[in-house]
Amino acid sequence: MFKVNDNYLKLPGSYLFSTIAKKVNTYKSEHPDKQVISLGIGDVTQPLAPAIIERLHSAVDEMADAKTFKGYAPDLGYEFLRTTIAENDYAARGVNIAADEIFVSDGAKSDSANIQEIFSLDNKIAVCDPVYPVYVDSNVMAGRTGTYDDTTGLWSDVIYMPCRAENGFAPEFPKENPDLIYLCFPNNPTGAMISKAQLQEWVDYANKIGAVIIYDAAYEAYISEADVPHTIYECEGARSCAIELRSFSKNAGFTGTRLGFTVIPKDLKSSDGVALHSLWARRHGTKFNGAPYIVQAAGAAVYSEEGKKQTAQQIAYYMNNAKIIKEALAEIGYTVSGGVNAPYIWLKTPNDMTSWEFFDYLLENANIVGTPGSGFGPSGEGYFRLTAFGSYENTLTAVERIKKL
Repeated sequence: MFKVNDNYLKLPGSYLFSTIAKKVNTYKSEHPDKQVISLGIGDVTQPLAPAIIERLHSAVDEMADAKTFKGYAPDLGYEFLRTTIAENDYAARGVNIAADEIFVSDGAKSDSANIQEIFSLDNKIAVCDPVYPVYVDSNVMAGRTGTYDDTTGLWSDVIYMPCRAENGFAPEFPKENPDLIYLCFPNNPTGAMISKAQLQEWVDYANKIGAVIIYDAAYEAYISEADVPHTIYECEGARSCAIELRSFSKNAGFTGTRLGFTVIPKDLKSSDGVALHSLWARRHGTKFNGAPYIVQAAGAAVYSEEGKKQTAQQIAYYMNNAKIIKEALAEIGYTVSGGVNAPYIWLKTPNDMTSWEFFDYLLENANIVGTPGSGFGPSGEGYFRLTAFGSYENTLTAVERIKKL
C-alpha cells in the first residue's frame, strides 16, 4: 500500500488565502444582497497595458505560421527576454548580471517555493516574522522545519526574525547563524523597506557566515524613495551570497499570464565549491519546460518605451489607492504603515481585536475583505493587511465604509 509524504501532514490548518476565500464565499452566499469589496489578496485589477496586449496578439499570429511557430522554450528562457531583463533591470542600474544568469519561469511564487530543493535538508533557514507563507510551507514540505508548536505558531527548526513596529518592521540579525536567509523587500505583508546601507549589512553578514540570501524583489517596481535598492546586487559582494526572485505579476499585471525569473550568479558557490547556478540549471531543465513563447514575448514588451510608460501609470494608479487608504485610516485614528514603497497597508487592529476577529468584524460590518496578520506568522497577530490593488472607485467606497464603523 502506498504512503504519503509525512511532511505534508505537518502543515497546520489550511493555506491562509484558501481559508479567506472559504469565509468570504460563505458570507456572500448568506448575504447575496451585499457588495463585498476585496482588499485582501494581492491580485491586480487593471488590464494588461496596450503595448503588452499588442505584442501578445502578434506573438499568437507567429504561432499560426510554420516559419515562426515556437515549441518548447529554451531551459533558461528565450535569449531575447533574458538579454532585455539584464539590460533594463541590472545594467541600467550599474549592476553586472549576465543574461545566462537569469532563469525565466512562470512566476516568483513557484521559484520561491522550489529554490529550497537545491539545498541540503540540514540547512537552517531564517525568515522574517511576519512572513510570506510560501517560504515556510515549502520548507515544511521538504522536511527542514522540525515540529510545529500550536501554542506559539512557531516551527522548532526555523529561525524567526521578528519584524515589529519598534524596529520599523525590519529584521535584525538572529542570535543563531542560519544557512538560508529569506528576505522580501519591499515587504509583503508589512510594506516595509530597508535602505541600501541596511541591505549591505545583510550581504556582509551572509558572506561572513557563509549563508545564502534568497531575496524576493517582487515589488521592486513600487519603490519611490531614493535611498532604497531595487536589486540586492546593488550591494557589494551580493553576487557571492544572493539569489534574487523577480515577478511580472505585480509590475506589469501578469497574475493571470504568469511570468517571472530568478537570478543565480555564477559566483555563488557552496563551501565545497559547487556552483548553485549549475544545480538550478539542472533542476530547471529537468522539472520545467519553460514559460510560453507568447508570454515571454509579452514580457519583453514590458521593457519597450510604451510598455514602461504604461506600466508606470498602472503602478501610480495602485500607489494612489495606497495613499488614499493610508491617509484615511490615519485620519480616523488607526496606526498604519507601509503604502510608500509597496502597495500594502499594514495596520494595527483596533480595540485589542485579534487579526481574525477584525477580519470578521470588517467583513460583517463593512463588507470589506482584508488579510489577518496572524496568517503571516506570530508577530503578525494584532495586525491586518489591506492591498491597494482594487479599483479606485472600490477603494474610495471601502474607505468611506470604514469611516462609518
